[in-house]
Amino acid sequence: MGPTASGKTALACALSERFDLELVSVDSALVYRGLDIGAAKPDAATLARHPHRLVDIRDPAQPYSAADFRADALVAMDEITRSGRVPLLVGGTGLYFRALEHGLSALPDAHAGTRARLAREAAEIGWAAMHERLRRLDPVAAERIGAADAQRIQRALEVIELSGRPLSAQQDGYPLRLPWRVLKLALVPGDRARLHARIEQRFDAMLREGFLDEAGRLRASATWDADLPAMRAVGYRQAWPYLAGDIDEATFRDHAIAATRQLAKRQITWLRSELDARWFDPDDRSLTDEAHMALALFGLRERLFS
Repeated sequence: MGPTASGKTALACALSERFDLELVSVDSALVYRGLDIGAAKPDAATLARHPHRLVDIRDPAQPYSAADFRADALVAMDEITRSGRVPLLVGGTGLYFRALEHGLSALPDAHAGTRARLAREAAEIGWAAMHERLRRLDPVAAERIGAADAQRIQRALEVIELSGRPLSAQQDGYPLRLPWRVLKLALVPGDRARLHARIEQRFDAMLREGFLDEAGRLRASATWDADLPAMRAVGYRQAWPYLAGDIDEATFRDHAIAATRQLAKRQITWLRSELDARWFDPDDRSLTDEAHMALALFGLRERLFS
């Protein structure tokens, strides 16, 4: 686990060279075909050498939820275990990790009509006003959800309308015991400035690799809709106003890098709640050896106590 640009994929691939592991992606953007450069999807050579489950399994027009991830991940992990390997889940989508480990609340399914109407209302009055509506209806949820987080505001209001109950009153989840012991390795930079530098360097590399061309192709596709979850991914969301001619490229770059830094901050904040995670500094030269030792000791514990 870890924030964006912390080196999760590189470490996972290095560990799979030493252990009999198979990788499962835990990333809400990598599930979508066509979101490649901007989502920092592992390249074809990496995926050929180190296959990842749950990559490129949806078209951008298809929604994909934490419940979908949990169902797919459990199937993938069972198949990997039956093959004699160990699942290694790698990614930065904390909600997916939590859904897998602890289960999900029995929330109402998405309703296309309600969702579309809320989107139209937001287009008229703005998401800040929609967030204020949420604050009146469910102050606890509004406190957790940022005023600019359109997707979560929309879902919270949708749940309230469909169920007649606040979202926060329905998010306790239910007990779930996974049939696996879990070792959590978290890559968290000790120097936040280095992480920010890596985010900026990686984004500039994405621009050189043709990210804006990729975003333009997505925008020109017949299924493009700015309100789709796939299109709200960080980087892509900031590209739409540039491609529409509303901002210049320098402003787009600044907005995208700032949004990626904010994402990393939220991911690190979430990791602080994972009290049983072992933290590693990705800038430590002995990172791979330390992670290797953690896995080896965990495997020994499995043999002694299973």
